[in-house]
Amino acid sequence: MPVIAHVDMDAFYVAVELRSRPELRGRPVWVGGATRGVVLSASYEARAYGVEGGMSSTRARRLCPDAVAISPDYDAYEAASDGVFAIFNTITPHVEKVSLDEGFLDITGTRRLLGTPDKVGELIRALVADEQGIPCSVGIGPTKLIAKMASNKAKPNGLHQVPPGEVVPFLHPQPVEKIWGVGPSTTEKLNKLGLYTIADLAHTPKSTLQRAFGARAGGELWEFAWGIDGRRVVSSEPTDRSVGSQETFNKDTDDLDFVRTELLRTASRVASRMRMARVVGRTVTLSLRFADFRTVQKSLTLPYPTDATDEVYAAAVRLLRAFRLERPRLRRVGIRVEHVIDVDLVATQPALDEPERGWREAERAADAAIARFGPHAVSRASLARRSSSV
Repeated sequence: MPVIAHVDMDAFYVAVELRSRPELRGRPVWVGGATRGVVLSASYEARAYGVEGGMSSTRARRLCPDAVAISPDYDAYEAASDGVFAIFNTITPHVEKVSLDEGFLDITGTRRLLGTPDKVGELIRALVADEQGIPCSVGIGPTKLIAKMASNKAKPNGLHQVPPGEVVPFLHPQPVEKIWGVGPSTTEKLNKLGLYTIADLAHTPKSTLQRAFGARAGGELWEFAWGIDGRRVVSSEPTDRSVGSQETFNKDTDDLDFVRTELLRTASRVASRMRMARVVGRTVTLSLRFADFRTVQKSLTLPYPTDATDEVYAAAVRLLRAFRLERPRLRRVGIRVEHVIDVDLVATQPALDEPERGWREAERAADAAIARFGPHAVSRASLARRSSSV
């Protein structure tokens, strides 16, 4: 039986903005025009006043005069989305991107390495919160339909799992408009037929629904009401595999000691993701984004493939030195290891002076602890000191 997870970022644009504006947490906020244009995303505090995405800013301001409106920063949203999906791709290769802020993961084969589906879901939530500083909701079920509806049930910032034997009890009490894909016009038509709950829909003959909505749509409505959904996660396989991560600073910086610490944090994430995905790579690329949004990058090819944090970090520091920067104002750093291949396809030859057990074994033990207890279970002392001092 397949196990599908649907991950949805909660109030995504707002959540990204609040990372650099923590003083606005708990207040009604929307991203979009202050008095003109539309609301792109609204915080849950603003939604309590009736403000929602797609609404005109004029109407939103009438509903919630004290809300704070933030102009959108699409670069930040793209970067956060890239970071989130990089996490997904280390959990499973079967990832379907629906939009910037949601995707499906087929986690059927992850039990042996990462544990039960609910453990995998909590690991995803913890990694997204730790690495991107934003919340997400995770729904888990035997089909895409159930996973999507379960993530809606989990909002905000939660997890809801529907085992195969609980699909019908989960579905049937809910109103028909909760079915994924059923919009206002279909809801109105169903209500006119006297169908208000999914149970009402399920116990209506399929032929009746097909006469009312057409053969395909009517048949799908009946199947969805019983939790039947044959759609599978459709992943796009990249032609050139790579693993990466990036760190956007709360404020622009020219402190190169701070930048090197953040490079170590980023290298640690990249290497951990590689070990989780059981891949190694030789080409390390460092990208720098400046305060004026100019982006530059350099690459370095190592003599042998690696998945070790220190080796990825050392390459990144060499690349940073190669830029010969003087008092730069940096906004973001990123590390990517490219041309990766499965670790089982590589024969590694240890150096003669390399101890029988060293950093690789320590890092794998740390990976196991993080998979079981979350991203804060183990951390390098230098990163812990930096985090506690911020």
